Amino acid sequence: MHPATVPPPHPATAPPSSSEVLEEITQLLTHLLPATLSITCFASRWQVLRSKLASLKSLLSEISDSPHWSENPLLPPLLPALLSTLRRVETLCQHCSDASFSRGKLLMQSDLDMAAGWLSKQINDLELLLRSGVLHQSTAIVLSRPNPSSSKEELTFFIKDLFTRLQIGGLEFKRKGLESLIQLLSDDDKSAVLVAKEGNVSCLISLLDLNAHDSLRELAVHAVSLLVSSGDLPRKIVFEEGALGPLLRIIECSSAPVKEKAAMAVESITADPDNAWAISAYVEDIRVALAEESCPCFDTVARFWECIGPRKSGQLHNHSRFHDYRVLSGSTMFIIRIAELIKHGNIRLQHISASLLAKLSITDSNKIAVAGCMGSLLKLMESVKPDGMQEVATKALVSLLSVKANRKELVREEKNLMRLVQMLDPKNDVVSEKFPVAVVAAIMAGGARVVGRSSLQPVFAGICRDWQKWTWLELKRLCRDSRGIG
Repeated sequence: MHPATVPPPHPATAPPSSSEVLEEITQLLTHLLPATLSITCFASRWQVLRSKLASLKSLLSEISDSPHWSENPLLPPLLPALLSTLRRVETLCQHCSDASFSRGKLLMQSDLDMAAGWLSKQINDLELLLRSGVLHQSTAIVLSRPNPSSSKEELTFFIKDLFTRLQIGGLEFKRKGLESLIQLLSDDDKSAVLVAKEGNVSCLISLLDLNAHDSLRELAVHAVSLLVSSGDLPRKIVFEEGALGPLLRIIECSSAPVKEKAAMAVESITADPDNAWAISAYVEDIRVALAEESCPCFDTVARFWECIGPRKSGQLHNHSRFHDYRVLSGSTMFIIRIAELIKHGNIRLQHISASLLAKLSITDSNKIAVAGCMGSLLKLMESVKPDGMQEVATKALVSLLSVKANRKELVREEKNLMRLVQMLDPKNDVVSEKFPVAVVAAIMAGGARVVGRSSLQPVFAGICRDWQKWTWLELKRLCRDSRGIG
């Protein structure tokens, strides 16, 4: 028996070139545009599709006229997807032109809407490529960064090409683009201004989203931290593009190295006094906190500040404002978050966090939950900047000391007592005596049992004797008189 003859394998068919795909797309468009004119059903939807097809034809004509379009690596992946969409539109055109074709009206409407959506996305990607100018020049390889002697025009082209990759490229394109951006900002901080002006910063900020790929988000945080630390203009642009909210969320739930870079970026942004840092930072923070507790959050920044800002006569009689104020006061998640910012935030975040803690009507259980920030508040009472810090820190601390457990906790630490002693020193002209006296008054409000257990009376009685300023009874009287400060 003769062995079966094995036929030779067929040679692998090479995929069509970009030029061939573009030619097929052009021919299909030439056929589709007039074919849609005769369709009478779903007229408004086909009018939208026809408009998009016409825009697409114009864009493709412009791409064909670009001398280096075939060299750009971003375009080839777009063309097959576009061809697939157009074939789908062609099928829908045939179905809508065939009176005998039976398909549910709602299903057909859905199919037409999806096709329009796909075309919109693909048209947007092509427009980005054309606007960037990368199709009119020889291929810019992302890893080949311009050298120090490169002209401004060359650097601008490189930046535009880089951000184009961040917007429409795949994962690998985006990753390499971010790595090149980080390298550029690390090696030449003067390039940051050009990056902020010529690059699409909002695209970079979008990569900070928690839904973005982990590797891209980590690189984006690094790039943003370098950008905001490079000067006033980059910092301002990054802030205006809304980076604070995503950065704060990253600080809450990312790995330690990423948190550190995000914290550095937040600190750089909020260091600029011209930025409305507090509003954006806290509104975003509140939104996250209240969403986690299924609580309604503020619709506008104005309502937020009306709610927690200085209360005018009759202001809280407004039911909506009072409701928002009550929600914030009762949100354990929010109270804990601002206590953490008092301990670990920069000076501006500490200031507004202490102010919030002083203003909100917090439950005793929540006051106990944030007792760990009392030492930080005591330290902030010695800060001369920003204006008002000593007062809000004192008020926040006095508020927390209204709970017996917190009074015991504060005086248990010797360093806290020593800090109070130093602030009460007559030679201390940095802190007004009314602030430490108010804290002593809050501690003594618990009566002799708390004072006795903490050895508070011997400590302050000794102060009175050594400084010869007050007697112990006079200090107690001052404490009584100061209780209105909280």
